[in-house]
Parts: sequence; C-alpha cells; structure tokens
Amino acid sequence: MNKSFKRYTITSALPYANGPLHIGHLAGCYVPSDIYARFLRSQGKDVLYVCGSDEHGVAITIKARKEGKTPQEVVDHFHGLMKKSFEEFGISFDHYSRTSAPIHHETAQGFFKDLYEKGEFLEQSTEQYYDEEAGQFLADRYIEGTCPKCGFENAYGDQCEKCGSSLSPTELINPRSKLSGSKPVLKETKHWFLDLARYSDFLKKWILEEHGNDWKNNVLGQCRSWLEAGEGLQARSMTRDMDWGIKVPLPDAEGKVLYVWFDAPIGYISSTKEWAAENGKDWEPYWKDEDTQLVHFIGKDNIVFHCIIFPAILKTHGDYILPDNVPANEFLNLEGDKISTSRNWAVWLHEYLEEFPGKQDVLRYVLTANAPETKDNDFTWKDFQSRNNSELVAIYGNFVNRAVVLTHKYYQGVIPLRGALTAYDEEVLAALAEFPEKIASSIERFRFREALGLMMDLARLGNKYLADTEPWKTIKTDEKRTETILNIALNIAANLAIVSEPFLPFTAAKLYELFGMSESKWELAGNSELLSPGKVIGKAELLFEKIEDETVEKQVQKLLDAKKMNEDANAPVAPMKDIITYDDFAKLDMRVVTVLEAEKMPKSKKLIKLKVDTGLGHRTVLSGVAEHFEPEFLVGKQVTMLINLAPRKMMGIESEGMILMAEDKDGKLKLLVPHEGTASGSTIS
Repeated sequence: MNKSFKRYTITSALPYANGPLHIGHLAGCYVPSDIYARFLRSQGKDVLYVCGSDEHGVAITIKARKEGKTPQEVVDHFHGLMKKSFEEFGISFDHYSRTSAPIHHETAQGFFKDLYEKGEFLEQSTEQYYDEEAGQFLADRYIEGTCPKCGFENAYGDQCEKCGSSLSPTELINPRSKLSGSKPVLKETKHWFLDLARYSDFLKKWILEEHGNDWKNNVLGQCRSWLEAGEGLQARSMTRDMDWGIKVPLPDAEGKVLYVWFDAPIGYISSTKEWAAENGKDWEPYWKDEDTQLVHFIGKDNIVFHCIIFPAILKTHGDYILPDNVPANEFLNLEGDKISTSRNWAVWLHEYLEEFPGKQDVLRYVLTANAPETKDNDFTWKDFQSRNNSELVAIYGNFVNRAVVLTHKYYQGVIPLRGALTAYDEEVLAALAEFPEKIASSIERFRFREALGLMMDLARLGNKYLADTEPWKTIKTDEKRTETILNIALNIAANLAIVSEPFLPFTAAKLYELFGMSESKWELAGNSELLSPGKVIGKAELLFEKIEDETVEKQVQKLLDAKKMNEDANAPVAPMKDIITYDDFAKLDMRVVTVLEAEKMPKSKKLIKLKVDTGLGHRTVLSGVAEHFEPEFLVGKQVTMLINLAPRKMMGIESEGMILMAEDKDGKLKLLVPHEGTASGSTIS
C-alpha cells in the first residue's frame, strides 16, 4: 500500500430489499470487498466491514402494492433472505444492519438537520404530478405514459426501458398514475435541494487532483462527466413526497421523506454505530480519524452517489473522513444478456446455495476470475464448469491431493524431513517466497483478478514441482530424495492455504485443518518451513469435484425456461378486430356439442374428421387441430361449435360448422369447454 493506516473501514453497497441477491451483485461489490477485508485481517489489521439492507424508496412501495403487502412485510422478508445468503456464502461482514432500524432513522435525520441548520439546502417549490383519486404526489416510477422518443406506451416517469432514454415525468405523452390509472395533474410542492454546484471546486480538487492517479479509470471518467459537463453540477432534491421512508425532521414537511440516496450511504455510519453498541466499541474513530482508510465497494451505477453526493454531505458536516478509494466495478452479464430481475434472467444466490451445496468457493473463484473490474463481463455456465474442472480440480485440488496422498502412502501421513536441496528445489522455494508479496500488491491496488491468477500460479508451481520431481519414482531409488520432495510440496500447499483464504475461505479452512494450522497470518506466507517434520497430517479429501455436463445444461435450461415464461407473459396480444353491432353478434349460433367420433384425415397433417351431437342431430365437421390433439383424446369431449356457418367442402367432405378454440401466445390451441357437463345443443349467448 502507498500508506499504512491504523484502521480500515470497508463498506459495500447496501443491497435493495425488494428482491434476492444475484451473481451481478456479488461480482459488483460483495466478493471484492470480502477479499479485501479478509486480506487485511490476515495481516492483523484493525478492520471494520459493514453493510446492511437498503429498505426505502419507491421500488419497495411498488412491490408491496403489487403483492398486496405492506412495505415493512416486503423488506422484512428480503432482509432476512439476503442476510442468510451472505452468511452461507461466506461474506464476512462484521455487521449487517438495515435502514429501517431506529438508529439509522436517528442518524440520517441528524445529518439532514445539521445541513439544514448550516443553510446548505435550497427550499424550492416545483410542480409535480399528483393523483387526485389516490390523494398523493407521484414518484417518477408511479407514472407511466408514452415515450416521446420511441413511442413505447409503458415508459416510466424517469426512464423508457425500451429505448433506454432518461425522461422527466412531464415529458411523457398521455401520462397516467400507476395507483389509480387516472391522468395525474400538476400540483405545487416544496422540497429541499442540495446545491451541488457549491461543492464543485472541492470535488474537482479532491477527486481529480488528489486521487487522479490511484482511482480506477471508470470511476474518474464518470466523475469527470459530472464535474466537467457544460451545465456543471445541479441542485438535487434530498426529499420526496412519500409515506414510506425516513420522515423529514422539519415542522413544515408533513408527508415528506428523505431521498433514498441521501439516507442510504448514511447506513454505513448507522451500521457502524449499531456494531459498536453491540460490541462495546467506540464507533467514531472508524469514521472520524484521518488515520482510517475508508473504502466504498460499489457497482458503476452508484458512482455518482458515493463520489459526488455523499462526499459533499460528509464534507459539509465537517467531522467525517472522506473515502480513500471507491473501486467500482462494471456490470456482469449472464449468458450474453444483461442480468434482469424483472425478466428473471439471473442466477440467484439463495438458489445456487441450495443447488450447489458446499460449492461456495467455486462461485467465488469464477466471479473473481471473471470480475468486471474494467469493463462489463459475461458469466456463462460453460465457463463456470470449465474453470472448476480445468483449474480448481485439475490444478489446485490435484496438487494438494497428490501431495497428501503420497505422504500417507509412503510415510503414514507423517511430514518427512527435508534433506539436501537440488538447484531446482532452491529455484522453486525462491519462487514460493515471492508469491505473497506479489499477491498482496495486486490486492492492495484492487486488482483482484490479477491476484487470483497469481494464487493459481502458486498451485501450478506445486503441480509442476511434483510432476518434474516424480516422487512416485524416486521412492524406489532414493527415499531421502522423496522425503525432501514431499516436505517441499506440503509446505507449498500450506502456503497456498494462507494466500487462498481471501479468495477461497472454505477451502482454506479445510487446508488449515488438514495441516493442523491454527490460524492464517499473511506474514507467515512465503516461509518454506511452515510445517514441522514429524507432524501427522490429515487424510486427503477432494477439495473440488468435477461438474458434469448435465449439471450445467440443467442450469442453462432453467434460464431459457424463465426467459420463455417472461416472453409469454409479455407477448403482445392480437389486436382487436373491427367493431360489430349486436345484430351481427346475434346472427352467430354457438352451441355446446359432444364429440362422438374422431379420426385423422388421410393425407392431411392438420385435419381431424369429427362426428358431433349438436342436440339437433349429428353432423360432420373437419377441424384443423391434428397437430394439437390426438383423435382419441377428443372423443367424449364437449366443445363449442358455430353451427350456422355455411357448409364448406374440404378434401371431398362437407364440413357442417366450426369448432371454436382459444389460441395462446405460443400458437397452441385450447378447447373451449363448459365448466360442467351440459346437454348437447345448449346455446351460448
């Protein structure tokens, strides 16, 4: 690191409590932040790693309304689900809180009052859409209408999801309220705006000058686009007209809550306060001491809030440190398509944990190896399988397994003495000594993919060493040489355990137990004599198992099924036909008929010949349903028939009516049958 700090405060973006966690969340900020926290702890650093559920905002209320629940019921469910998933996946938060906690409400309101009393807010009255039937102002997502850019009829008040354009509610054509369906009216309302323009000089100096050389290019680039835009930074409202959220602590702010992006980052501080209270600690040094490194791990969609708005709030307050780094990742796609919770195009963490028990480290490895650190990247199940089988199983697991199995085979599991070293031994041990510093340097610069690659290179070194020295051959000719080889191989494996722990904590724990290592201290890594000769090691167990084709094919099919269901649910319905009068409808004689006989028509793929009882007699009907039903299935069924359709001759047979069907979005036909048994000839009106 460029600077050694006395303590470290690590945060990762608060996940939104309106859905489960998916691999995009993990790759974006949770796996990277956990690697960094585990690495610092292994060095004996004073580390506080906090997070919590973000439980306010419009999306929560929309989901609650859609599901017929209260917002509190929604966030309670997803908070519990996410917290459990994080724990099972090995994300090592020191504290995981939630923004509905009383301590968070108090902390966020305290920040707002501090800024208000310092005169930092601009009070402005603006016109916003109001639903007169529902009796409330409408947040952007509660307004739908036609996009003025592409004509999509269901664009939101802030964005068109079809063309991607950012919108203002007043730009929508024919706006309508999602609450009542009525057309909203513009009504004046007062809000408190943070005048970001007054922080422009400070932000430019702090971001571009002080951190222009050490922050990631994607972060700096997005900050520049805000700071150096033609209009510069604009005032942004820090309040909203809503019932769900943190109440604005002012006497004239009835029905108003804090903007979710004002309160959410403050959740890091309130989570720290809660942790301190529960553990008898002082929270303030982790947020107010200049000798503390504050690092925010986020996705690229949160850059403006963590690099512009939150620092402006902290700076204005005056008592808080600013982040030393904000290593934001880009987005992770899935099988070549953007991850979408609304389309169910995602790999959900809680489902992965159920379907791949004991394989947390496999997913951690793949997400790190394929992390979107500098550009959007893609997760595929084939790549997941390949990295597991060809890297974790064939290299890492194979090396450790061979070293342990041979030690038990030749020496009953007792670590042998190391004898005289060859030039090759010394070359390998010299390489071993360099790995910890190289890996540490990459982690300290937030290059986790690079660090993981170096960790795997250490496993490759061990694998190659065994392949080159061939202890299974030397045992027949030179036992002393074999002892030295296995002593070195086991010590490489013990070192691998230490440097693996930030990335593969479950695997590292197995190796600690296998080798009888009490703890992982990074300072011990690189030592070629970690394991004492004469010590008995545990028996070999498979660290990783091969993943078969059928396993990943099942996961791909699961995604395709979800995609199909979503397409079906959103497929356009056939447009309405021309308007007819009641007199036109009255001419149709539709009746329930009973199928007496059914047979396929020779030389026809589509037609089935039916004999039906109309209640007025028996008739022959040709129906184009052979691709949807077997003839024997239809016999005895009661169906709907238009009996006064003019007869039509087909394939030499006169068809005396039309069997009516419903066609779904896939083009599959459904029988229109009475709810209960009905007499043949019953009319439909």
